[in-house]
Amino acid sequence: MPESAAPRARSDDVSGRCPSREAAPDSASAVSSPSDPAAAGNVAGTSAAPAPGQEGEPLCRHRVARPGSIDKERKAGAAAAGSSPTARGTRRQQEPRGEVMNPAGGARSQLPARCRVLVLLNPRGGKGKGLQLFWSHVQPRLAQADISFTLMLTERRNHARELVQGLELERWDAIVVMSGDGLMFEVVNGLMERPDWETAIRKPLCSLPAGSGNALAASLNYYAGYEQVTKEDLLTNCTLLLCRRLLEPMNLLSLQVTSGLRLFSVLSLAWGFVADVDLESEKFRGLGELRFTLGTFLRLAALRVYQGRLAYLPAGRGVPGMPGSPAADRWDRQGPTDGLLVPLEEPVPAHWTVVPEQDFVLVLALLHSHLGSEMFAAPMGRSAAGTMHLFYVRAGVSRAMLLRLFLAMEKGRHMEQDCPYLVYVPVVAFRLEPKDGKGVFAADGELLVSEAVQGQVHADYIWMVSGCVEPPPSRKPQRGAPPEKPL
Repeated sequence: MPESAAPRARSDDVSGRCPSREAAPDSASAVSSPSDPAAAGNVAGTSAAPAPGQEGEPLCRHRVARPGSIDKERKAGAAAAGSSPTARGTRRQQEPRGEVMNPAGGARSQLPARCRVLVLLNPRGGKGKGLQLFWSHVQPRLAQADISFTLMLTERRNHARELVQGLELERWDAIVVMSGDGLMFEVVNGLMERPDWETAIRKPLCSLPAGSGNALAASLNYYAGYEQVTKEDLLTNCTLLLCRRLLEPMNLLSLQVTSGLRLFSVLSLAWGFVADVDLESEKFRGLGELRFTLGTFLRLAALRVYQGRLAYLPAGRGVPGMPGSPAADRWDRQGPTDGLLVPLEEPVPAHWTVVPEQDFVLVLALLHSHLGSEMFAAPMGRSAAGTMHLFYVRAGVSRAMLLRLFLAMEKGRHMEQDCPYLVYVPVVAFRLEPKDGKGVFAADGELLVSEAVQGQVHADYIWMVSGCVEPPPSRKPQRGAPPEKPL
């Protein structure tokens, strides 16, 4: 379950170059070395942040850079880009041999050998240990893989969204998001709000888990063939995927609401029980992943029923990207055209399926396999290009059955519980209209106004760092590869 940028956080305003250190929890540096002569002469001050177990030890020197950033150039000797991420967890299947091919017939896209990334980190995400984890688990591996980076700390909600709107993205080969899923939501929507959004949204993205739910990272870990792991093990696996540099196209969900707002989701839209647990458990953020377990039990004790109308376009009944109603232009002044949707004030097209029931416990539209690091919500496999998983639970389910479903979800066995109230269908578009504004919406964990919402999946619209051992079913990339840079 997702998590956004913290309301308050300190920003380190230093830049420089420094040899690799295993633990530098809060410092930046600038020293020259034989492999990095350009760093000489850039010294403007001294940093004395303590390393774990060495309190007060001076680490390196630094110079002032623009606000909000720590610019670190790491040039270690041995590159680990081709190393197999086996340090944490085990493979579910054998590592593919030889060149990895995409369904279009060419070599799968990858980051360049000389790679520079922008790391956006929320220091208050999860249990507030993101910065410490970066220095202890991420930075040493980036140094080995010859990946240089710029580190920016978010200071408030929507800070990452504002940052990516004004950055010169050509400075970096990829954007690395280290936090919960909410920070990735901010980044993607910030990119889509740029004047050059068509180019900006093709910038490769990477998810490093340092939040509470970490659903996107858990999904990428699953696609890479790993066993399900959490916490530092999950962070290690995802970091090593970045070191391998492989990229995969991923679906993007375009959302429209009655007020005219348009947003883009990389993970999910939830209404009812799941959204309530996600948002109401914010006050237990300090518990990390346990916040969702506690939130689930609290909401089960006061189980609600949500009234609304649900309609969807099943996969296979429509082709994403086909021209739709001319009235849809009001939504599509910026961003891809939602050709499968009609304005919310109009009835859904006749070939859509309308759910006869109007009393629900939850509705969930999910783009990926996981809803949290230990919530394997879509065991039926990775969705095809242009489709998403749609789940809903009708009213009438008992608290005991609902609890069994969520407990079984840890291993992806909830679909084996033979619950007559649980419905699953792969879809390409949907519409959900809550009655009397009851129930809250959560898009990638971010609260939305409770009003009618509809969405359409856009196939392979963003590029993500991934170690997918095999392509998802029926994958037919519709967009070009990310811009190439010389190695």
